[in-house]
Amino acid sequence: MKKGGRKTCWVPKNNQSSSNSSASVEDQRSSCEPKNVSPCVGSETRGIPLVGSVSKWSGVVTPPNVSYKPFTPAGFQKASSSVDNLRFGDSAPAQVNYSSGGFQSPSSGELVQQTRHLTGDIDKICESSELAISGNKQDQASQERKDMSEYGAPFDICNVKAATVKLKPALHVKNREKRLENKRSSEGPYIKILRPGMVLLKHYISAADQVKIVEKCRTLGLGRGGFYQPSYGIGEGKLRLKMMCLGKNWDSQNSKYIDVSPADGAKTLSIPGEFHKWVDQAIRDSHDYLRTQSVRNIEETLPSMTPDICIVNFYSKTGRLGLHQDKDESKESLRRGLPVVSISIGDSAEFVYGDQRDLEKAEKVVLESGDVLIFGGSSRHIFHGVTTINAETAPKSLLEESNLRPGRLNLTFRQF
Repeated sequence: MKKGGRKTCWVPKNNQSSSNSSASVEDQRSSCEPKNVSPCVGSETRGIPLVGSVSKWSGVVTPPNVSYKPFTPAGFQKASSSVDNLRFGDSAPAQVNYSSGGFQSPSSGELVQQTRHLTGDIDKICESSELAISGNKQDQASQERKDMSEYGAPFDICNVKAATVKLKPALHVKNREKRLENKRSSEGPYIKILRPGMVLLKHYISAADQVKIVEKCRTLGLGRGGFYQPSYGIGEGKLRLKMMCLGKNWDSQNSKYIDVSPADGAKTLSIPGEFHKWVDQAIRDSHDYLRTQSVRNIEETLPSMTPDICIVNFYSKTGRLGLHQDKDESKESLRRGLPVVSISIGDSAEFVYGDQRDLEKAEKVVLESGDVLIFGGSSRHIFHGVTTINAETAPKSLLEESNLRPGRLNLTFRQF
C-alpha cells in the first residue's frame, strides 16, 4: 500500500520475540506485499550485504517471527550501527522489510545519506585493512633491507657528475707523464728487494691498465656485494676505508672468510680474469729478478700462488689502516708462506711494515700509482699498515680518463 505516494519501511525490534503465531506472520506478509521494491538504495552496486532474507515468492526481504515498529531515521541509524561490525557473508543481526503501511518513511535523500554513511564505513574498513597489509609488507621489506645492509648504498669510487666542468691537465703535464711511461716501458720494471720474501715492483702496472682496473672495480663495486665501509664489531668503530671482496668475503667483525657479503648478503663476486694475469706476471718477473741476484730456493723465498681472494680497498685522503697481520687464510696457506700481492692505484701512500706491532720500530716505503708489492715466505707474517695518503699525487691522466675520486685504490690478492 502507499500513503501520500511514499513507501513505508519497517524494522524489527531487537531481541524481542513475537507473540504472534507463524500463521499471523503469513497474514502480515500477504497483506503488505510490495512488488519490485529495492531493499536498500545503492546496495546492488556497492556490494553491501543485504540485511534479511529474500523471499522466492515476492523478491523482497521477509520478516522473521517478530513484532514491528515504524522505520525512522533514528531507527535506521540503529540498524546501521548493528551492521557496521559485520564482515561480508555474515548473517545479519536484524531483518528489515520495506512494506506499505500507515507510517511515513524518511525521504529518499535521507535514505541515500544514511546508506552512504553505512557504505562509507565499510569502505573505510576495507581501505584500512588494505593499508595495514601494505604497511606490513613495506615494513617487512624495510627490515629485510636493514638486516641485509646496515652500511647504506654501495660506494662509488669514481666522482662522476654530469653537471661538473672538469679542467683537463696542462699539456706539459701530460707530456711529462707520457715520457716517464715510455722510459719505464723501455727499461723494464724497476724491482727492489725490501727484505727476504718482500719485493717491490715500481710503476709496474701501465697507465692504460690502471684505467682498466679502476673501471672494472667501479663496475663491480656499484652492484650487489660492492663497496661498503666495514666495522670492527657491533657497536664498535668503522675502518677508515671502503672495501669490496672478490672470491671470498672477509668478515671484519669475526676475522674470517665467508661466502656472502656482510653488507647485503650477496654472493661473493668472482675475480676477473685480467686481474689473475697481472698477479701471475708480477710473481714471474719477481722470480726472474731474484735469479739475477743469485737467490737460491726461489720458491721457498717467494712461493708461487694462484689467488682465490682479492680484497679491494679505497682510501680517501684521510684514510688509514693500522698495523696488522694477514692471518685469516688457511693454515696450509700460512704455513707455506704463500704471498700477498698488492697493487696500488691513485694517490701515493706511506706503507709501514715490521716484525712487531710497533709503529716506532716499523720501516716505511712510499707506494705510488702502478706499484706492486709482494710479501711472502719469511715475510708473510709481517705487521703492516697505511699511515698516510698523500693527497693530489695521482697521475693527472689517470684521473682524467677514469674519474677516480681523490684517494688510493688498493687490490690485495692472496690464496686461501
